[in-house]
Amino acid sequence: MKKGIHPEYYHDSVVKCACGNTFTTGSTQKELKVEICSKCHPFFTGKQKLVDAGGRVDRFLKKFNLKNEE
Repeated sequence: MKKGIHPEYYHDSVVKCACGNTFTTGSTQKELKVEICSKCHPFFTGKQKLVDAGGRVDRFLKKFNLKNEE
């Protein structure tokens, strides 16, 4: 690797989330500010909404006059 062209790497960078959660990681910046982290993201918290699309298949079958083969 060439010397003098790579940014300085911090092994103890602090990541601050908008929800108030903080943790450390490695980065080329000393401090990182993020809007969403694993503590507040719906996928990780289990508060994710699932969209029910079961009626769409029935409408498609009805539209093209097909029978449901289950």
